[in-house]
Amino acid sequence: MAATPKRLYIGQPGTSLETLYTVPTNTKTIVKQIVLSNTTGTDANVTIHFVPNGQVAGNGNKIFSALTVTANNTGIFDLSAVLEAGDTIQAVQGTANAITIHISGVEVN
Repeated sequence: MAATPKRLYIGQPGTSLETLYTVPTNTKTIVKQIVLSNTTGTDANVTIHFVPNGQVAGNGNKIFSALTVTANNTGIFDLSAVLEAGDTIQAVQGTANAITIHISGVEVN
């Protein structure tokens, strides 16, 4: 069984829900850290879902729900969430080009 540390996503999601990462076939992913950085002078919010394979983003799989990141600030969230093959990480932000997301973890296959 190989465990590979990996950057799962870095970028700015749009103002419409989008998939940031999909767990590859025959793999489990452990999400270890999410960094949210608001690069604007105005508070902004972001919603992030860990969506099980075959399901859709909704209230039952939100890990951050309209979480406010204050102006010119960064939030660092350490966790250990296991995602199965085909699961996705999806996100949407309320203000275009405000929040940069960096997600890191470990893929195990």
